[in-house]
Amino acid sequence: MNASDIHGRDLKTLEQAAFAVVPLGSFEYHGPHSPLGTDIVLADGFAKVIDPSLGGVVFPTVPYTACPGKTNKYKGTISIRPNIIQEYLIDIAVGIIEQGIKKIILLNAHDGNMGVSRTVAEYVTGKYTDASFLLVNWWQMVDINAAVDIGFKGTKGRGHGGPYEMSAVKAFRPDLVHVDTDDEEFKEVPPLSSYPYILVEGTPKAWDGYTGLIQQTSYEKGKKIVEKATANMNELIKNWLEN
Repeated sequence: MNASDIHGRDLKTLEQAAFAVVPLGSFEYHGPHSPLGTDIVLADGFAKVIDPSLGGVVFPTVPYTACPGKTNKYKGTISIRPNIIQEYLIDIAVGIIEQGIKKIILLNAHDGNMGVSRTVAEYVTGKYTDASFLLVNWWQMVDINAAVDIGFKGTKGRGHGGPYEMSAVKAFRPDLVHVDTDDEEFKEVPPLSSYPYILVEGTPKAWDGYTGLIQQTSYEKGKKIVEKATANMNELIKNWLEN
């Protein structure tokens, strides 16, 4: 159900929704081969494949957000100050809760939204103790070690503007991704540790506004990624609603 399509006389339909979905995108440079609205396409796309039998309602995608320094320097990127997007998302979440929906999924397609999503969810659940937020980053809905099954060779495909992300975009919008044979490719940089960590750099290694072996981008790989992510996402949502 699309919240934007609900008429004023049918607001009870909105109140009866089992949960709300707020897709989170960005307007950001993803390389010469990729659309500026990459994260909007992915946020929209995954919101539309949530199982309708679960009873959710999808709100409009947030298109603008905070972008990191590593993409801010590229033309095309439009970045919102972090404090502004945080306050904005708080108001959206509170507005939804006041419609009577206490369960909210922040369906994220942009790495830079991860921190603010957690902050917003922690703040709002402190004010509305019966509220519940599920934070879903679509790219984490597929096992990171599934690269071989998907069809990637010598790479997991992960990374901003890389073949994993752009194949998924291609699955939703095959007309929007155009990799040329002379587009530069970047080999993956070895991790600093096997343990989780976050490295923030203004200019990362193996990077020019995007990363990865982008010649491996394909519609077929994208379909596999989207199918796996969709199945796992819907299972996660179902478990969340039942607990």
